[in-house]
Amino acid sequence: MRPLESVAKWNIARGIDDPALRKKLTPTYRIGCKRILGSSDYYPALNRPTTSVITDGIAEITEDAIISQSGDKRPVDVIIYATGFHVTDGFDHLRLKGASGRELSSVWSDEGIQTHLGITTAGFPNLFFLLGPNTGLGHNSVVFMIECQIRYIIGAIRLAKQRGAAALEVREPVQREFNSDIQRKLVNGVWSSGGCTSWYLDAQGVNRTVWPGFTWQYWRRTRNVADSDFALVGESTGDQSGDLLPNSIKKGSLPR
Repeated sequence: MRPLESVAKWNIARGIDDPALRKKLTPTYRIGCKRILGSSDYYPALNRPTTSVITDGIAEITEDAIISQSGDKRPVDVIIYATGFHVTDGFDHLRLKGASGRELSSVWSDEGIQTHLGITTAGFPNLFFLLGPNTGLGHNSVVFMIECQIRYIIGAIRLAKQRGAAALEVREPVQREFNSDIQRKLVNGVWSSGGCTSWYLDAQGVNRTVWPGFTWQYWRRTRNVADSDFALVGESTGDQSGDLLPNSIKKGSLPR
């Protein structure tokens, strides 16, 4: 990564004339800690005499100005926000109830966001995600990840149909093992320990966003659906509705 950091610093030096401004724009964290963006006109735009780069925090926004934490008041006509994404709390507004009756947002608030392969989560039968937790990318196209997930979901639905099951749910030990493996790979990576605060991390500083490996590794892991990873509910597998489904859902019927 250090050669890449040297190239990035050279690019700043080439595009910014003022040493003080150059210092403001040079990150103190490792490259890749935040998503790397390529642009040929970003630094030239900041180098214009009509542009001011303010790195102070915002203390207050009034009807016609921004007041910084240093006390400077700057009149403005328009404010354009670019403050990041709701990623780790993106499900808080959805009222998704699982087999136990608990909402997904409550479970994840207490236990942290956890899924199996970013697609299924224990306690929530027949719930599938596309581009779920820890399947985002900072180095490739997420379209490929989505395609892998669609194939996996189709395989899971096909498994349930073949077994005559009304519902399927990933087993909690399988999910726990997957998340332990993911976090073990992420803990020393630049996304988690690069020295920045990014939307990759949740409120506890845990990376619940990025896939830590190559995309082909994810393709390989999602290529086949292992029936041993799931608990199935249906006529052919015996009535386990007390373990998986609310009493209001009858054996052999799909929730609608």
